[in-house]
Formats: sequence, C-alpha cells, structure tokens
Amino acid sequence: MEEIKKVPRIIDLDAKTLMGQDVEANISPDLPRRQWMYAWLLDPTVEGNYQKTLDKWIGLLIVANLFTLVFEHVPAIYEPYKHWFHIFDVFSVTVFVIEYLTRLYLAPEDFEFKKRKMPRLAYIFSPFAIIDFLAVAPFFLQAFIPVDLRALRTLRLLRILKLFRIVIPAIKEYKELNKNRTFRQKIHALVFPSAYGGTMQTIFDAFIGLWVMISVLAVVLESVHSVSYVINIEFVILDALAVGIFTVEYMMRLYACVEEPGYKNAISGRFKQASTPATVIDLLAILPFFLEVFLTTVLDLRFLRVFRLARLLKLTRQSDATEILGKVIVREWPVMSASAFVMLLLVVLTASLGYLFEHEAQPDKFENIPTAIYWAVITLASVGYGDISPVTPIGRAMTIVLALIGIGIFAIPAALLSSAFSDQLIKERDALKAQMMQMMRDGHLDDAEINHIRQEAKRLHLTIEEINSILEALIKEDEDNKHKMATMPVHLVAERPDHAVERFKALLGEMHQLAMMTDADKFESVAKNNDRLTASEFAIWQQIQQRHRS
Repeated sequence: MEEIKKVPRIIDLDAKTLMGQDVEANISPDLPRRQWMYAWLLDPTVEGNYQKTLDKWIGLLIVANLFTLVFEHVPAIYEPYKHWFHIFDVFSVTVFVIEYLTRLYLAPEDFEFKKRKMPRLAYIFSPFAIIDFLAVAPFFLQAFIPVDLRALRTLRLLRILKLFRIVIPAIKEYKELNKNRTFRQKIHALVFPSAYGGTMQTIFDAFIGLWVMISVLAVVLESVHSVSYVINIEFVILDALAVGIFTVEYMMRLYACVEEPGYKNAISGRFKQASTPATVIDLLAILPFFLEVFLTTVLDLRFLRVFRLARLLKLTRQSDATEILGKVIVREWPVMSASAFVMLLLVVLTASLGYLFEHEAQPDKFENIPTAIYWAVITLASVGYGDISPVTPIGRAMTIVLALIGIGIFAIPAALLSSAFSDQLIKERDALKAQMMQMMRDGHLDDAEINHIRQEAKRLHLTIEEINSILEALIKEDEDNKHKMATMPVHLVAERPDHAVERFKALLGEMHQLAMMTDADKFESVAKNNDRLTASEFAIWQQIQQRHRS
C-alpha cells in the first residue's frame, strides 16, 4: 500500500490522496534524456510514473498471444482470419522489440547494471533480457532459416516467460511480507485477502480467474462439432489441467481457512469453510470431473459435463455485488415471498381456467392443468412464444386480462430488488461515512484505517466524486459538531468524555492562537498589574509562549 501522510484535520482530506490516486511523479525535466526516460518508464522506485502501467499492458499482450496460439490450432477460426492473426503477431513482435531496445538503451541507468563495466552487455546476458530476446527471436528466425511453421508456433510459447518480469518482483514482496510466518499463514496470505498478500495475492486471483474463463470457453467450444473434432484431445488435457488447478486451490483454502476469524477450530472451522456458498461452488467446479472418472464404468455421466459451467460462478468470489444482492434478498424476503405467493396463486388459477375453457377446443395443447401452467407462465411473463394459444373467445379474452395483470405482477419482484439494492448501497455508504467520522475523532488516519477505507470504497464501487461528496459531508458535520460543542454548557460537555476532549482541544487551540496574535510584553505587563493572573495561570502562559517561540 502506498505511503500516505498523516492527516491532522478532516478538512485537509482529499479524495484522491485518500484513495492513493493523486501520486504524481516528481521527475525533474532538467535531467539528462536517458535518466529522464528511465525515471518515467522503468524506475520501480518512482511513484506515479508509467512503470506499472507498462507492465500491466505488456502482461495483457502476452496473455492475448497465448490465446491466439490456441486459436491458430482451430482451422475453422484460423483459416478465415489468417491475415488478422498475422497482423496481430507483427504488432506483438513490434511492441516486444521496442520494449527490448528501450531496456537495452536505458540499461546504464538500471540499478542492477549501472555499476557494471559494460552495463548494456550485462543486460543482454541477464535472465530477463534472454527471455525478452527469445520472445521475438522465432519471428525473425523464419526470415533467415527455413523453419517448420508448427515448430515456429511452439517456439512462440516462450513469450509466456516474459510474465516472470511481473511475477518475480511480486514473489520478492510476498516473501518480505511473510518473513518469519508459518507455512499455513503464508498459504492463507496467498488465497485469502489480507495485509500479507500484496501483489502476489492479486496475481493469484487473476490466475484463477483466467483459468475459469479458459475452462468455461473450452466447455462452450466443445459443443461446436467442427472445433471439438479437431482439438478434442487438447480439450481433455485443458480440462484436466483446470481441474488440477482448481483442486489445489480448493485444498489450499480448506487448509489455510483456520487462520480466518471465525474458522479457528481445525475440524469444525474447516467444515464451516467447506459449507460456505463460495467453497461449495469451488467443489462443484471439480466434482463432475472426478465423478466421471471414477463412476463412468457404472453410470453414464456424460451429462455432468454441462455442470462444468458452474466454474463461472467462481468469479463471484472476486465480486462483492453478489454479497450485496444476498443481503438485499434476505432483507426483502418477506415482501418477495408474499409477491411470489400471489404469482403462484395467479398462475395456478389462470392455468385451471385455461384448461377449463380450452380443453375441449384444443385437447392436444391444453391436455391437462400442468400443461396449462406453462401457457399461464409465459403469458403472465409477457413472453408469448405462440406454441400454445387460446382459440375460444372466452379463452382469448382471459389471455388479454392475464397479460395486462402479468405486467404488474411480474414487475413487483424486479422493482423490489432494484429499489432494495439501491437502498442497501446507500446504507453501506452511510456506514462507511460513519466509520470515517469515527476514525477521524483522534485527529489522523493510520495505515490500517486508510486501507480499510480504500477496500470499502472499492467494494461499494465509489468514484472519486462520490468520495469527495462524503468528505464534504464529513467536513460539514465536523464543523457543525464543533459549533454545537462550543456553544454547549460546560456541565453538558463534561457528561460526554469525547465532547470534553474535543472542547479541551479547542480551548488549547484558542490559547495558542492568542499567544501567537497577542503582543507578549504588553500581555505580561497587564497580567502582572493587580495580579490579574495567578502564579499557576501565568506559568501556563509562559509554557505556551516558550513552545510557540521554539
């Protein structure tokens, strides 16, 4: 987390500063060109430069290259768009070459190489530079040496090694944060959000999220015969790898969950963790694979493959929207259950009438009441597929009334959820405002409080403008409270220790202002005449004066 100065007064708060988004690179334009470029582009010690942004976009480009390599093995995708695949490869190589040459040019400014006799040569033979070179070498290799195209595509997999430039610094940070901690605590820091995870925990979540998307995409493409026929073996291998990764993650969470508050017990804590919705989803993501492997000789379990799409629900772990939605449903359940009861009653009643009026005219479509329930639901929901429709005058009249009623009845739950979701966000934002006010009572924010505010703001999807509006409300509330306390009788202030402390601080502040703005010699002359101040009172004045002068 970025360092932030202590904030002595709430009025000094700024939303961008509080959220760590106001850091501007302090780089002198008078620096030599090479030093200036290194400071802006590659120096990891300069806050606010482009180093992290460049690493992020290079990382995304590497991942995109891996996807193109996979799709190049699918003739149905690759052949029609072969030209675009080539353009993307040329673009990627161009970016990687520019990056390599830039790092080579700036090597004399790099802390790792600047003390070497020949810094650029030292950079060329460094592990990261070799990886960067291998990432682009296959592209130029085909221009000079006849290379089989399949071998060339395989060599392009070396580009994935460029990700080590992002991962290795994160590993070093992770080791430093978890120094002298137990193995289980280190695993906990990796799979659960905490102050010890750092960038590595973010990378771990991104890695799991990427594999979720890859595995779900594979399940979707498996249903396309022209694709699955060509790369069926690759799909099997990919699914096995995904299950292996998700299984390891599942076991890591169960192993380290006892470090979480509320899950301390070795047995009941892990059982409690295993029964949470998020962990149940993790189990469903891998269960079909193992059931199909071990029970395939007993039962035909191919239908379980579709349940692999449940892996998509793993992404809800990284989204707080589902948590807020769950709170909304629990809070509004009495009203929603009443609405659901009315809808169920209306559906059954309408289906019964539809069966009564239409059965004789259409015995094949309105065969029984359960069949009529299907017609009632699609009519109430204003879907109207048209496969079942009344033909008698009274049946059609009832359908008109039913459709009009359905617009209102089916809209009730949606309106409830929408308004309740908005209300829940407002409540949680008000709670954050109250927390911020409480945190500011001691006159400053420490790192833990700042981190909590940032996490809550991210969870509630607050923008900088919204944070600013909260801060403005806090400043106004703080000023109003001070005004109230300043005019409140002393005996009422004394009843509240927190108010008494604030009044005491305000009085001390006024005394310091008085000492700064008053002529000290004249003040002391008047104070000594006729003993206007006692010895103890005059001693306090002198202490304030001495502190002011120092």
